[in-house]
Amino acid sequence: MEPKTKKIIKVSCFAFAGLIVVFGILIYFFFLSSQFHPDKTAYLLIDQDDTADSVYYKIKEVGHPGHIAPFYWLARKFDYSHHVRTGRFAIHKGDNVLMVFNRIYKGRQTPVDLAIGSVRTVDKLAHYLGTQLMIDSAQVEKCLTDTAYLSKMGYNPQTVPALFITNTYQMYWNIPLNDFLKRMVKENKKFWNQERMKKANELGLNPIQVSTLASIIEEETNNKAEKPMVAGMYLNRYNAGMPLQADPTIKFAVNNFDLHRVQGAILHVKSPYNTYTNLGLPPGPIRIPTTESIDAVLNRVKHNYLYMCAKNDFSGTHAFATTYSEHMQNARKYWKALNEKKIYN
Repeated sequence: MEPKTKKIIKVSCFAFAGLIVVFGILIYFFFLSSQFHPDKTAYLLIDQDDTADSVYYKIKEVGHPGHIAPFYWLARKFDYSHHVRTGRFAIHKGDNVLMVFNRIYKGRQTPVDLAIGSVRTVDKLAHYLGTQLMIDSAQVEKCLTDTAYLSKMGYNPQTVPALFITNTYQMYWNIPLNDFLKRMVKENKKFWNQERMKKANELGLNPIQVSTLASIIEEETNNKAEKPMVAGMYLNRYNAGMPLQADPTIKFAVNNFDLHRVQGAILHVKSPYNTYTNLGLPPGPIRIPTTESIDAVLNRVKHNYLYMCAKNDFSGTHAFATTYSEHMQNARKYWKALNEKKIYN
């Protein structure tokens, strides 16, 4: 082979190698180098109304990419417009385009830590779920007030707060409503284990009744140590066939939770939740009780108290009494303290 030909081949090889290097650098820069720069891990929410175009917009808003063109190329290459998946997808600081595209294209979601708390009303629970999951809050409220739907799970619109066990649950953001409620049924059964069921049976109560009484305890006190005492007092009244006369149930009946004095005509409001005029427990929980309050009922303190009144030091705790006359002495002290603070309702 002539020297000139060898030289041409050598130069061509170097040029080809150079092109490969340049091409490799471009591939690395556009697809494999760090392109996303959120201040901290951000989450891309893709719902059922999103299209490829709206997803591109959200990625730019959430992920702050240096270059989005490689993402467009991958989307066209793999026909992303016909493969948009709903979900919650993490975008970490330093992610490359290939990482992010693979997550959303293959539906590799990051679960939500959903905290079910002790909320008072179904509409507030529905609103909360609507802000934390893809499910529609109006649809949640509709289901939780639908007698026929709830009956399949063993509940009704009055007892359904007892379904929810306060805790933090990991689940996917786009979980369907039916699957969410099935998960809650599963978690409820897990909570009501053999030990708790045994304690409930010993009290002569079922889980819904325990949760109903626990919801009253929840409203009565935030003091953890006092909850079993309060539970014992209400169980004494319940077992004696006395009205529970629980002020929180009146507040629930009139939908006014800011009352400090529950007295006068309000005590005669016509409602199944009026425990002054109706014997026994109300038809369901007046809020979702915490597990702490449920366990306070199951582990109530045995004593002889039949009455209690908020202490006049506004400590949030109660003065207990075995007789009505002793109870009225405590009540007068509390009323006097309210008057001194000019609290009249």
